[in-house]
Amino acid sequence: MILVFGSTGQVATELRRLAPEGAFLGRDKADLTDPEACAAAIRVHAPSAVINAAAWTAVDKAEQEEATATVINGTAPGAMARACADLGIPFVHISTDYVFEGSGTAPWSPMDPTGPLGAYGRSKLAGEQAIQAAGGAWAILRTSWVFSAHGNNFVKTMLRLSETRDALNVVGDQIGGPTPARDIAGACLSIVDQLRQDPAKTGLHHFSGTPDVSWADFARAIFDMAGRTVAVTDIPSSAYPTPAVRPANSRMDCSALETVFGISRPDWRLALAAVIKELEEVA
Repeated sequence: MILVFGSTGQVATELRRLAPEGAFLGRDKADLTDPEACAAAIRVHAPSAVINAAAWTAVDKAEQEEATATVINGTAPGAMARACADLGIPFVHISTDYVFEGSGTAPWSPMDPTGPLGAYGRSKLAGEQAIQAAGGAWAILRTSWVFSAHGNNFVKTMLRLSETRDALNVVGDQIGGPTPARDIAGACLSIVDQLRQDPAKTGLHHFSGTPDVSWADFARAIFDMAGRTVAVTDIPSSAYPTPAVRPANSRMDCSALETVFGISRPDWRLALAAVIKELEEVA
């Protein structure tokens, strides 16, 4: 039995679909502000593996509440990883492109120096470091621009705005790979299976959708696929200020994940079509 921290988030929802036999701990059953309680939950459930799909994801709010974000994104995953190491079971954790400072145009490699621009990135980096220090069989999967038919994400925001707007200004100087939550969930399950067989595959990896695009071009693709007539104008990040600075370059080199685990980058356009169809069916 796989134990999943997270229940209603985008990746956790997809994990529930792909592995309904797993045990899922939402906020009501696992308080990530209490790291030792999370570790205790692992010992009580005695699972065959743990996936942490829970996190503080309010990027801007983290600027004001960095201490709490760091407990949830840093200390708690570290406690989970230590409990898994003690039990001799694999631990898979989802991290983010925000651990990088986002300069240049080259895809970021897992081995590149980190340099978070804000509190959220620092909190996630703290989690990565705590997991690596814990030992055992683990995998950290850094990803970016997650989307699905549920939760809060860019696709749903654009579709909602298109219901009342026929023109939108969208940031055009941030580039990255939109990543389907379903593919992240599938990757996590595949990694768990492989780590059980070969703990030596432990390591840090990148996983994002292809091709890389700007937010503005992603918006255009969403509207085209949904049949919405919305004119998108590219604007610089400076024209849309936010409390937390976003990395301009979120391109990620995912080649190591394919080499080690045989997992290739998903084409986000295929997943986007499926997400839009699902949203239309429930509308």
